[in-house]
Amino acid sequence: MAVQNSLQITSATHDDDGRLKRKGNLTSAVAHIITAVIGSGVLSLAWSTSQLGWIAGPISLLFCAIVTYVSSFLLSDCYRTSDSKSGKRNYTYIEAVREYLGQKRTWLAGLLQFLTLYGTSVAYVITTATSLRAILKSNCYHKQGHDAPCNFGYTLYMVLFGVVQIIMSFIPDLHNMAWVSVVAAIMSFTYSFIGLGLGIAQVIANGRIMGSLAGVPTKSIADKFWLVFQALGDIAFSYPYSVILLEIQDTLESPPPENQTMKKASMIAIFITTFFYLCCGCFGYAAFGNNTPGNLLTGFGFYEPYWLIDLANACIVLHLVGGYQIYSQPIFSAAERWSSRKFPDSGFVNNYYKLKLPLLPSFHLNLFKFLFRTAYVISTTGLAILFPYFNQVLGVLGALNFWPLAIYFPVEMYFVQKNVQAWSRKWIVLRTFSFACFLVTAVGLVGSLEGIISAKLG
Repeated sequence: MAVQNSLQITSATHDDDGRLKRKGNLTSAVAHIITAVIGSGVLSLAWSTSQLGWIAGPISLLFCAIVTYVSSFLLSDCYRTSDSKSGKRNYTYIEAVREYLGQKRTWLAGLLQFLTLYGTSVAYVITTATSLRAILKSNCYHKQGHDAPCNFGYTLYMVLFGVVQIIMSFIPDLHNMAWVSVVAAIMSFTYSFIGLGLGIAQVIANGRIMGSLAGVPTKSIADKFWLVFQALGDIAFSYPYSVILLEIQDTLESPPPENQTMKKASMIAIFITTFFYLCCGCFGYAAFGNNTPGNLLTGFGFYEPYWLIDLANACIVLHLVGGYQIYSQPIFSAAERWSSRKFPDSGFVNNYYKLKLPLLPSFHLNLFKFLFRTAYVISTTGLAILFPYFNQVLGVLGALNFWPLAIYFPVEMYFVQKNVQAWSRKWIVLRTFSFACFLVTAVGLVGSLEGIISAKLG
């Protein structure tokens, strides 16, 4: 009887892998995805559309949406090593690669994943500082006129964001962040609606749709190619979330099967984000044509109403406070799991100390977690201060993430799991799909690196 009761308690409170029952659902998964996807990338889409023109711009946005959904569909099936509901769980992207593709490719996948996560954190520091600076500039232009010399630096705001993130890093893990993602998702909808509304209002005020089929003219064909490549890199950055898909899926309750919930969440989230991306990108380009700013809400195509610009940028900041954590938590978790395995007897790594600060609830502090997470935030902030180039940084990150992590590894893992035979119809289709995405990654990376070099030298 005692054994039976123990088993009942365990099954009621724990999942099949012995961990506490996961409580995530379709709503929380959609919120996590939207928080991860609708970030700083949405603000560069009007500029990207302006470089590509009225035909290639929308087509590129739709292409990346389709690619992202196919990638999420393939990857969500890799959470368990078999179709059985009791199949071994792969808690992270890296564990899935190790399970299906072996240790050698795990090292490559791990390097690229952590580089992408780290780089996205750097991009969020840059974007946050840009938005805080935009709020000050908006108020300055309102008081002193649009031609006033309203110049503000970046460094102070990057440092302030870093301090906030050190505090936010006390959140234990992704399982405790549903509320952060909900707030961040609401903020992303708010500033996307504001950007869309301002773009529509500007088109109405102009009395015509700006832009052309070929996009912004340049002095030479070479310059046009570089900008088109960079625009493709920016669009590629704005969509994929494959590097944290399995981490999000690991928060979902079962039944229903986790992969079914994740596929539904991906479809809903990608449909929502694509709608906003098309609206923001196209209406932003229609409003400003060849003068479309690199960042729609901080490039000051819009000046009035200044309070609405301030609200939009405040929402961006609040969203990126949560978004930074969504992308940082997988790195925190990996470092902490590795250190616990490597140093199982170390008090510095494994001991927790209960602290009580005035006016705050008590909490448990682990010295290794505190120091590692603090050092991580400081390093991302420092790198953002050295390379504050919004569009170019996004392009590089998009290129690094798009093909290898969002396409190549999911396709290869899918082949192994489903035992897809070489030269079968499915094999040929997915191989062709992978190669096409590789070309997008290659040109995006080249164009964005050229942009960073030019900006640094300039």
